[in-house]
This record gives sequence, C-alpha cells and structure tokens, in this order.
Amino acid sequence: MARDLVWIQSENFHGFGCSLCNWKFKPSGEPGADSLDEMKRKFEVERDKEFAAHTCVKRTSPTYQMTE
Repeated sequence: MARDLVWIQSENFHGFGCSLCNWKFKPSGEPGADSLDEMKRKFEVERDKEFAAHTCVKRTSPTYQMTE
C-alpha cells in the first residue's frame, strides 16, 4: 500500500501527515522570504522533503478497535 501526504484535522493537530503512520509535518520555523509565494514554496519544499525522508512505523494508536 502506498503512503500519501494527507491533511489531518483533529482536536490537537491541524496540518499534513502520513496516511499510513503517525508522522506529522512540523515546520522547523518561519520560512523567511521576500514574498508570500516564496514563503509558500519554501514551506512546501520542506514538507515534501521531510515526508519523502520519513520511515513509516506501525501506528501507536489504532484508528479502530477490533473485537472478537
């Protein structure tokens, strides 16, 4: 199954994360730039680079409960 970069909106987090594991993108700081477009581009480059580099690990909190 391929992983995807998805938008996560929960009580404690609003941002991008991995569709297969608990990885969430947390920017390293403000993307300094001369324009809004450049700031957006720097944010997206950092996000995409970190997403590509992360290693998926098993979810620590399942999204569903299995019953017997």
